Amino acid sequence: MNIKILTPEYVVFEGEVDSVLLPGKNGEFHIMKNHAGIVSSLSAGKVKLFAKSVDETFAKNFTQENEKEGSVFAYPIKSGVVEFNHDKGIILCE
Repeated sequence: MNIKILTPEYVVFEGEVDSVLLPGKNGEFHIMKNHAGIVSSLSAGKVKLFAKSVDETFAKNFTQENEKEGSVFAYPIKSGVVEFNHDKGIILCE
């Protein structure tokens, strides 16, 4: 699935991931391939991308956390909004 993470200043990430874990207002939620369409507000926390790797262009924006299933790339946010539909997601955050 394709994910874009945008701030008012720059593009944090754009590329393919296996899934993404987001800090929702009512707790974390995980979006995986073929997830139903969703629009949700986000609270302070970390956006975590589950992917084999992140392009060098965007790697500087993330801290890498290793878990059992593979690599996790985390990006801290203060707040934001996510829109996901048809295996494409846009995360607008600050």
